[in-house]
Amino acid sequence: MFLGITHNMSIVPRNQYMQKILPYKDQPFIKVITGIRRCGKSAILSLLQAELLSTGIPASHIIRINFENLDYAEITSAKELDRYVKVRMTDAGRYYVLLDEIQEVEQWEKAVNSLLEDDRADIYLTGSNSRLLSSELATYIAGRYVEIPVQTLSFSEYLEFVEHRTGERPTDIHAAFLSYLRLGGFPVIHTAEYSPGSMEKIVYDIYSSAILRDTVQRYNIRNIDLLERIVGYVFENVGNIFSAKNVADYFKSQHRKADLNTIYNYLNALESAFIIRRIPRYDLRGREVLATMEKYYVGDVSLIYALMGYKDRMIAGILENLVMQELSRRGYRVFVGKQDVREVDFVAERQEERVYVQVCFRMESEETAKREFAPLLEIRDHYPKFVVSMDEVWRDNVEGVRHVHIADFLLMDGY
Repeated sequence: MFLGITHNMSIVPRNQYMQKILPYKDQPFIKVITGIRRCGKSAILSLLQAELLSTGIPASHIIRINFENLDYAEITSAKELDRYVKVRMTDAGRYYVLLDEIQEVEQWEKAVNSLLEDDRADIYLTGSNSRLLSSELATYIAGRYVEIPVQTLSFSEYLEFVEHRTGERPTDIHAAFLSYLRLGGFPVIHTAEYSPGSMEKIVYDIYSSAILRDTVQRYNIRNIDLLERIVGYVFENVGNIFSAKNVADYFKSQHRKADLNTIYNYLNALESAFIIRRIPRYDLRGREVLATMEKYYVGDVSLIYALMGYKDRMIAGILENLVMQELSRRGYRVFVGKQDVREVDFVAERQEERVYVQVCFRMESEETAKREFAPLLEIRDHYPKFVVSMDEVWRDNVEGVRHVHIADFLLMDGY
């Protein structure tokens, strides 16, 4: 087992990420670990650091910098970063360079490229912005990096965190899911016992930090009120078909003016900070990705609770959000499916694999069951198809379409 270290040095497993990172150890690629603030990127670097030390690599050959720590506030440019690291590479041996929140360094790509040219450096970066690798400067490292996206805790990881904290693994998986559903997946929430008020404040502070540092400051956003209203609209409409024009029309109905280009820019900024995630539509008949009427989801469902509280009417969208994240964690490309006039919540593809998933809260009537199963029954191929809900009793399979509880779906070894 690989071991991770949290902020309080307790040991917590995040094995799926280590299994993605370690095959690239000592390979001539920069390992770029991306994800929303506080999703666990720094803990994964600590996990990596512990793994390196356990294999006999001396501490003097591990150079780690967290650019949000004031101890390193003087390193603001590529030249300063390059100098700082190379001064510490005092012999011809291999050095492991771990750079946390690298986006805080101006033109960091130049320094990383310079270090990569020195065959002694094995480089690992973390960043809280997906645009890290899309700037013009990123051409310095084009084709020489591998990206490892990190998300907040999966349901499986949540159970591991609970076991680590309490000494016992939950036996009632469905009851444990209700707790996960209510708390969300930011690791810091699950490393100690917090009151509901404290948890809400922690998540709200994470949200505020991501908004301020990864959107407002990074993109010089001036109309913060509009940005927050767009966030509120997206959160309110998680799981609904969505377009920037919908937002503009909504603001117009509220007697507020919002330029369409500004809305697009703000949505892109929020997506780049992993606060929201756009899922495009896929036409199952025409076999093409459609350019309009996508859906948006959030980086973690607890962000919605911190901003808007708990709303029963949002449960279906929240469940969809959890399923989308799980499919994405497993390496699937996720789409919203368009089947003539019907919609399939998710079409997920990974190499030669495909899986279709329909998500609902409960099968409250025969009419609901028909509505949820119908789009999947119309798809005539051999790929697995699921209706996922929170039903405890009714688990019928219809013509090969499986109906499973969401907790069981999230824990499946494979689909």
